[in-house]
Amino acid sequence: MAGAFLVALDLLGTFVFALSGAAAGVKSRLDLFGLMVLAFAAGNAGGISRDLLIGAVPPAAISDWRYLGVSLLAGLATFFWYPNIDVRRRPVLLFDGAGLALFAVTGTQKALAAGLNPVMAALMGMLTGIGGGMLRDVLVNETPTVLRADLYAVAALAAGVVVVVGHLLHYPSFAFMIVGALLCFWLRVMAIFRGWHLPLASSRAQRN
Repeated sequence: MAGAFLVALDLLGTFVFALSGAAAGVKSRLDLFGLMVLAFAAGNAGGISRDLLIGAVPPAAISDWRYLGVSLLAGLATFFWYPNIDVRRRPVLLFDGAGLALFAVTGTQKALAAGLNPVMAALMGMLTGIGGGMLRDVLVNETPTVLRADLYAVAALAAGVVVVVGHLLHYPSFAFMIVGALLCFWLRVMAIFRGWHLPLASSRAQRN
């Protein structure tokens, strides 16, 4: 039951991140093939990185056809319907925030199941969350969101910490995964709509 729930969340995260990749492809005016590549890359890069690092090979995104299927479905849906809705940056960020939240909690839970210690499991959840968004942004020639000042990696790490706390307290994993995902998404929404961010780096000239 728990395994099926984890796979379902992982597939949902793949779908939502693939939507963000495809939406970024529309914004960058890619053709259908380019949009599909971007959807798959955004939806699966984080999960592939996680699986390789924890020794779960071949990665689920390669061995399970459903990951490719949901990525292509998200790409097709975006190609045919998204251009008529909006190509501004904010919807892409909301899709990205939802994918970040889902991947952060599933990545942490998979790392815990693989026997990683709690600290590294939380970091692995963060990596799972930020991997797809980073590759997506690089492919469309944008500075990755994780390198900017708004809350991104920190939000994913917060979700991972919530899952780890639930694990250490021996509470049902799915409850803490939902709480962690909601916390991560809330932090991203606050960053998008309220401008929450970490302190910015500044030069000496700027400080003077």
